[in-house]
Amino acid sequence: MPKLTVRTVQALKEPGMYGDGEGLYLRVGPTLAKSWILRTVVHGKRRELGLGSASLVSLAEAREDARKYRKIARRGGDPDTIRKRESLTFEEAARKVHANLLPTWRSERHAEIWLTSLERYAFPHFGSRPIHTLGTADVLAALSPIWTEKHDTARRIKQRISVVFDWAKGAGHYLNENPVNGVQSSLPNVRHRAEHMSALPWQDLPRFMSELEDREGISARALEFIILTCLRSGEVRGARWSEIDGNVWSVPAERMKGGVAHRVPLSKPAQSVLEAVRGLDSEFVFPSIQRGPMGVGKPMSDTVFKALMTRMKREGITTHGFRSTFRDWCSESAYADREVSEAALAHTFGSKVERAYARSDLFERRRDLMDAWARFATGEAGDVVQLVRI
Repeated sequence: MPKLTVRTVQALKEPGMYGDGEGLYLRVGPTLAKSWILRTVVHGKRRELGLGSASLVSLAEAREDARKYRKIARRGGDPDTIRKRESLTFEEAARKVHANLLPTWRSERHAEIWLTSLERYAFPHFGSRPIHTLGTADVLAALSPIWTEKHDTARRIKQRISVVFDWAKGAGHYLNENPVNGVQSSLPNVRHRAEHMSALPWQDLPRFMSELEDREGISARALEFIILTCLRSGEVRGARWSEIDGNVWSVPAERMKGGVAHRVPLSKPAQSVLEAVRGLDSEFVFPSIQRGPMGVGKPMSDTVFKALMTRMKREGITTHGFRSTFRDWCSESAYADREVSEAALAHTFGSKVERAYARSDLFERRRDLMDAWARFATGEAGDVVQLVRI
């Protein structure tokens, strides 16, 4: 059987299969569309593999691909699996990993950040590249521009890229060592600098709370509750009525930063805040003024407190900083035991061994501390509070 030529391929106008030899055929369809077909035996069974349109793949390229896939089949491999592996891009792999991890994340926000960070910092560099063609140099090119300027972000990107390559290696799409493993030695050492949230001095808190009490609006009540409970913004903004039972607020593990359920003793001022917002929504304690689809309530945005601070002309103070205000008050005014104040902040404390034996959440001791904190914050206790030790 004579081999095909470039001129023959262009000239053929009759539907049919035209052989080139060694299992390679040109298929001319009923519409005269032309494509390359490889007939070979894979694992003892005859298979037909499409090699692409003749308008995109030349005769020489078709012969080269056919030769490569026949060799794979003779060695016991599956050419179709190899083709799929070679066609998978890094972006496609990352989106598969993201979909697999979705059920494991604490919040939709975390899942969104995971993917958007790769969209911003990794995909522009090599997202469209087949993942099997990537190496350490490609990862390094993406991380180097942000490694020192945005070090924390870069470290997270590095870890997320590594997860994608680990998945690709396990799924058979990447045969070499994870390229992220060789990146660290080529990046400069960056000394970590602790960034403290701007906090209000504890001595100024009663005056601030008095100003806050005079303001109307759901954001003002939510900030009062944040200060009185010492929890984080997201944990308060997501509070549900179903979590509150009398003077105890039980926050489920999936909404806590540390992934551990946390009970909060509610002082009388904190309970008063709840009464002020009761009835605004059947599910969320501090609902957004904007409703979701079908009028369903949703948590308020994390930007509302910055806007509130601006209206109060209190620039330079962060919502998270009130946790530092509380911690300073515990040390300098209340002289509270460290383990109690750390437990109130939902922080872990002590060594692993200490935590293994510390089964109590110190709830009753925290209740005394939070009551004292509320009395101080609302101006009922004067300027200084000291807890009595028994």
